[in-house]
Amino acid sequence: MEASFEITQQMVIAVFAGISAQVLAAYLKLPSIVLLLVFGILLGSDALGLLHPHLLGTGLEVIVALATAIILFEGGLNLDLRELGKVSLSLQLLVTLGTLITLLGGSMAAHWLGEFPWNIAFLYASIIVVTGPTVVGPLLKQINVDRQVATLLEGEGVLIDPVGAILAFVVLDTILNGDTDPINAIIGLLLRLGVGAAIGAAGGYLMSLIFKRADVLSLELKNLVVLAVLWSLFTLAQMIRSESGVMTTVIAGAVFANSSVPEERLLRRFKGQLTILSVSVLFILLAADLSIASVFALGWGSLFTVLVLMFIVRPINILCCTWNSDLNWRQKLFLSWVAPRGIVSASVASLFAIALTKRGVNGGEAIKALVFLTILMTVFCQGLTAGTIAKWLQITSKEATGLVIVGCNPLSLLIARFFQERGEAVVMIDTDPECFAEAEAQNLRLIASSALDTGVLEEAGLASMGTFLAMTNNGEVNFVLAQRAAEEFNPPRVLAVFPRDPQASTSADNKVDQAFVQDLGIKTWNEYLNSGRVKLGTTTLNEEEFSSQQNRIQEKIRTGDLVPLLVEREKRLQIIPAAIHWQAGDRIIYLLHDPRSNLLKRLSGATQSTPLSLEKLPEVEQVPVAKLAELSPSDLPSV
Repeated sequence: MEASFEITQQMVIAVFAGISAQVLAAYLKLPSIVLLLVFGILLGSDALGLLHPHLLGTGLEVIVALATAIILFEGGLNLDLRELGKVSLSLQLLVTLGTLITLLGGSMAAHWLGEFPWNIAFLYASIIVVTGPTVVGPLLKQINVDRQVATLLEGEGVLIDPVGAILAFVVLDTILNGDTDPINAIIGLLLRLGVGAAIGAAGGYLMSLIFKRADVLSLELKNLVVLAVLWSLFTLAQMIRSESGVMTTVIAGAVFANSSVPEERLLRRFKGQLTILSVSVLFILLAADLSIASVFALGWGSLFTVLVLMFIVRPINILCCTWNSDLNWRQKLFLSWVAPRGIVSASVASLFAIALTKRGVNGGEAIKALVFLTILMTVFCQGLTAGTIAKWLQITSKEATGLVIVGCNPLSLLIARFFQERGEAVVMIDTDPECFAEAEAQNLRLIASSALDTGVLEEAGLASMGTFLAMTNNGEVNFVLAQRAAEEFNPPRVLAVFPRDPQASTSADNKVDQAFVQDLGIKTWNEYLNSGRVKLGTTTLNEEEFSSQQNRIQEKIRTGDLVPLLVEREKRLQIIPAAIHWQAGDRIIYLLHDPRSNLLKRLSGATQSTPLSLEKLPEVEQVPVAKLAELSPSDLPSV
């Protein structure tokens, strides 16, 4: 009873510490692995002595194996084959030639500088050929590097993990069994990769069938079925050929993700949560099990080994694997700098230390210490400086532009025209054939289909667009569409017209903003536009009258007479969210309801006026929507 309580206590401490590290890392905007390592080491026997992973016994190996399966499966889910196709040759070389370069360079550095025997040096190099997708992914999201570089780093991190892990086990098997024939080693590597890939492909297809056809199962139960199938596939592959399970999990995830599975985003969210939990617990446990004394005992030679790996081996790797690509020197330099090692290296090193100690082979603890030293140096040096390096090299991606609008109506056509005049790509989605002619007359691209189909959003190019706007006549549908767009494609700005308080939004990560104003009556304003009972105007908020201008705007909004549509801020045109915080210098483009029937003077002939007061609106011609949609921002009065 006491032993079981100790194990429970250890797991509770690990989970609490891991999640706390994740929360603090999110708050400080640091790579989570940095704080996970720090928390784990502090809780270990060399510091506070609260965590003793050895108490878990063989359970630690089980936890490592099953958690690694989840992590690699989630990595496979995130593989976008279309994006990978753009860098396929460089990626293939990184996974093949790059692995060989790191294996040879790392082993020579460990032998000549770290003074490790050749067998242990090769084992170390085989462990650290992998980069960490659980480190690289969050890091790239923070620094927003250009898409080509991000795709290459993400693809390398996911695909090289199973290759490196299997390679490491082949090297370990060679050391333990004394078989030094390289042909047998190559055959063993290919067999494990082949068995793992075959089982993973079949298993991924099976999972996709379950999601597509098992309608009797709830989505929550489908997620759990996929988890059960995943662990079963992993175990089956391990039974057929040891250590082939890591390849199985990655391929299963990739096949599933590219099988056009409905509601796949819910599985991604579930597996993403499991991955965060798995990474958190694993890093805490493995870091707590690290002996700091063994790291210091390595000496300066091991420190130089890691430096050679970072500053010589990695640049040679990138130079050889991208020599014939269209990457520029800035991109190649960034790729050479960012190669942090992560959870797979840590878990494999910990398992190897146990295996070598059991077989009486010296070097188990030393190789574990050297791998963790590599993780610490690459994560702290590269992870903490990657953003600065990316800005210095000027390879951060530019803010995405373009607009996808769901719902083709007079109001959305007017908004689309403004963005089109700015040279931004605009795509409209609707199923009503009556609106097709109006969109075509304005040279707007319209997809005649339902936006509930994520394939349609993909066809619209939402992955590379800056703004998504849902403004059909059904507010509930708008909210669902925007929520799905945010989860599936994560554009920078997601807005929808829906009858809710934006502060009470339950969207994923609060990424869906209410567009324009609260409870906007789209039908009503479309009627106003069609009948010409509106004025189109603009005003610029200045510092001297900021408060009074803002109050007049809010009063007109409250009475339902004014709808702010767009704001020009720092030379960028944006859809106005209902919860916008106005700033001095904002140029607002709005519609004002005007029931008068007389036609005002033509907008194109408007002269420059004094700064706009909402009590005395500019004279703007009332025209049908067909005319309004032809107006551009340059036609508005300069105020």
